Formats: sequence, C-alpha cells, structure tokens
Amino acid sequence: MTRPTVLLADDHRILAEGVRGLLEPEFDLVAIVADGRALVEAAAELRPDAIVADISMPLLNGIDAIVQIRRAGVASRVVFLTMQRDVSYARRAMEAGASGYVLKHSAHDELIKALREALAGRTYVTPMIAGELLRSYREEGPRPADDPQRLTPRQREVLQLSAEGRSAKEVASLLSISTRTAEFHRARVMKAIGVRTTAELVQYAIRNGILAL
Repeated sequence: MTRPTVLLADDHRILAEGVRGLLEPEFDLVAIVADGRALVEAAAELRPDAIVADISMPLLNGIDAIVQIRRAGVASRVVFLTMQRDVSYARRAMEAGASGYVLKHSAHDELIKALREALAGRTYVTPMIAGELLRSYREEGPRPADDPQRLTPRQREVLQLSAEGRSAKEVASLLSISTRTAEFHRARVMKAIGVRTTAELVQYAIRNGILAL
C-alpha cells in the first residue's frame, strides 16, 4: 500500500529532524526545506499529498507561501506546525487554505492526527485554540487598517524581505522586479501600515508573524 507523501518546511533544522522522526513511521517524507520560497518551488515540483509548514520562515512566511502554492494549482493538504498561539494567525492560516493548525509543543500528540484528518478532507485545529478561533469568527468585525491581509501579496513579500534587512536591489532581484518598483512597493507598504522607520517596519513584521526571528 502506497504511503502518503509529505513535504516539511521549517527553518529550525533540529526541530525538523524531530518532526521527521514523527512522520516516517506512517508517511513518506519527500523533502525538507528551510524557507518559504523553497517551499513554493518544492510543492510545485513534488506535488505531495500533504505539507507540514511553519509560519515564520525566511524569505517568505508560511501563510503567504501557501497562498502562492494554491495559486499554482497545487492541491496538497496543509497543516501548519507553529509556535504562534495567537488565534489571528490560525485565522489567516485557514483563510489561506490550510486544513490543520498544530502548536509545536504539542506536535508529538497532535501532528499525526492532524495529518490524518487533513488527508481525509477534514480540518484539525489544536484544542488549545479551537474555541477561541470559533469565537473570533462569531465576533468578526472589520479588519484594522494595518492588518497585513489588507496588503497585496506582492506588498507582503516586499514587507518581509525589507524587514529582513534586504536592500531594494536585493528585493528586486529576488522578486524579478526593478529596483525602482521595489522602492515604490516599500513606500506604499510603510504608508499603508502607518510606520515611518525601518525599526518600526521590523517591529510590525515580528508582531504579525511575517518576520522569522
């Protein structure tokens, strides 16, 4: 019987190796990648049955990576494995197309169950935040003006790369755009989220789970 294939994305190598140990008795781990851009490329190439991904990763965070993966027509089930307990991250993950949300410190007890549920076409959210997530949907109001989901996908890419300390030239090279366009996007982003300095930009990116610490 063919075992389900899984692609793992996490920039913490020791943790990734621990997750490998959890997965290998039941799943075929096809690759481990360490940043969001590598995740997008590997998902398109390997088309795994499932993806286990962190949210905070270099170059491209996990949520925006999944958005790009879905746009590319990859239908892999996605389970986020993250330190982010804040329900706002879980909401963004589900809106991006995730089927599961598990906290890293409970991975040993919940990750395999979440993957089984995802592969069966169901959704799994760690019980630690499931009730809070449901309440957030019931009490939903308008998004705040500085919500990162108000930004375009390209603006979020520029935001993360800029917050990581990359120059406009480096951002342009990574995104295959002109330096002037990269500078334009950065200026628009800073205006949209109400920050004036690079330090404030970094703080915003960390606060919203866009920047990998």
